[in-house]
Amino acid sequence: MAKLVETLVDAQFGRHKEDLTIKPSDVGGVSAGYAVTSRTLAGGRQDGVNVLEIDNGILKFALLPQRGMGIWKGWLEGKEIGWKSPTNGPVHPRYVPVYDPSGLGWLDGFDELLCRCGLESNGAPEFDGRGLLRYPLHGKIANLPAHRVDLAIDGDTGEMAVTGVVDEARFHFQKLRLTSTVTTRVGDASLSIHDEVTNLSARPGEFQMLYHINFGAPLLEAGAKVIAPVQTLVPRNSRAAESVEQWDHYPAPQSGYVEQVYFLELLSDEDGATQALLKNADGTLGVKIHFNTRQLPCFTLWKNTAAMVDGYVTGLEPGTNFPNPRSYEHANRRVVALNPGESRSFDLRVEFLAGAAQVEKAETAIDALKAGFVPRIYDRPQPRWCEDADS
Repeated sequence: MAKLVETLVDAQFGRHKEDLTIKPSDVGGVSAGYAVTSRTLAGGRQDGVNVLEIDNGILKFALLPQRGMGIWKGWLEGKEIGWKSPTNGPVHPRYVPVYDPSGLGWLDGFDELLCRCGLESNGAPEFDGRGLLRYPLHGKIANLPAHRVDLAIDGDTGEMAVTGVVDEARFHFQKLRLTSTVTTRVGDASLSIHDEVTNLSARPGEFQMLYHINFGAPLLEAGAKVIAPVQTLVPRNSRAAESVEQWDHYPAPQSGYVEQVYFLELLSDEDGATQALLKNADGTLGVKIHFNTRQLPCFTLWKNTAAMVDGYVTGLEPGTNFPNPRSYEHANRRVVALNPGESRSFDLRVEFLAGAAQVEKAETAIDALKAGFVPRIYDRPQPRWCEDADS
């Protein structure tokens, strides 16, 4: 069998392969047309960021081991899929003040196609009775580096997998480990993620997980639409309620646009599998998110159709909870408990679609999940869903 297994990062032994290129001739086997490269950026706030690019011949994507194993951008047959953030990243975590007193320091580094929010918390900032920051926006995991990264390539099947291990631990507090494996295959226009969160402590622990999956132009444009098998939809606040009738449609970039957020429960098949689709205006380009509602029961839709220079972007976000303040989610039993040594797994797949036939097929699959169901769509925030409704 033609296989290659390479350790790219091992902090325990001081190993870090910064510049690396692997091609089929380095692996052997029958698969061809792929490449894996590792490089380190220099200059500005990118300085020192390691980018691991996986190119399967159709789909290329850039992994960021130093940013919680996030995915910076993707390219489908050379066309960029992602969004343009004013942060001009990828930003090294050293320049992201996660514990900025405002609670919003996380935004200084927000730039990815896919980043994880968590693990201790994943929602809005939360402050204690003295006004001091208790939980920062979207947590810490997206700005923590992997201490171990392994690459595996099967030259016969064409499968390529990168596994990274990221610890979120604090003395006297929680000790959580994220083990993430990102997999693709030669000639496949999709990538799969298998994550495990483990409680390393001898004491019980808790965590939250949300996948912040973000898209801008050219996929996002005036007339773009999100298709999802909605069971229930609730606007997060009064601002989102203003446009609840157009929750699934996108306008052109608007200067001064204030974000709108919707909380959803999605229908699924008997095994819990569900899907959500974002397609461009003429239905010739799309992306579909596959996940399981038994693992990720909550779905958040974030619409931020601001001016291009300010970040024209939308987020499709499966999660264990809704991104309200952590104490609110805890009170509503949307925080995951872990016994000592226990793990919880998450699986999702991001499928990139090119051409009207692929987009139409994806939409038909979601229509089958709906099966004539009439969704419950609320015109205002609801108790136990939205903090604003309970205050």
